[in-house]
Amino acid sequence: MLLEPNRVPPFKVLVLCTGNSARSILAEALFNKAGNGLFQAFSAGSHPTGKVNPFAIELLEKQGFDCSGYHSKSWEEFAQEEAPSMDFVVTVCGNAAAEQCPAFQGNFTQIHWGLPDPAEYTDMPEKAREAFDDVYNTLRQRIESLTQISSASLNKESVAKAMEALAS
Repeated sequence: MLLEPNRVPPFKVLVLCTGNSARSILAEALFNKAGNGLFQAFSAGSHPTGKVNPFAIELLEKQGFDCSGYHSKSWEEFAQEEAPSMDFVVTVCGNAAAEQCPAFQGNFTQIHWGLPDPAEYTDMPEKAREAFDDVYNTLRQRIESLTQISSASLNKESVAKAMEALAS
């Protein structure tokens, strides 16, 4: 059963990667759109590159996303007192998962969805597009499957269990 967008307050998700230029940007976009109102997502990086990878922008625009608000930012923004209180912190790269995170706001569950870095192919455009497509499709499938959780059993714990199961 698909969730109706306003049945539950959205769960706040912070997606982390080292550079906040590719995987975490794709995940933020997908949680916010394909998450069907279940999530409000943000992304950040431990060592942000300062710009979103052009292949990420190209792919998101091709999929109908408005990319005007996406930018590479530090995870320190989400450690501030006025930052949103998170329900989930999802790392999408091994480097960010292994780093000592700042103290983010909220009683969050940390999940690791390790994915290959499509940005490593930036100098090979066709390979880069293929790698970005693969990461996008994996994230889309995972996030769309979370919207299938029965509204009768929907709570933070059931979402966390489903997210952890999708990691393998």
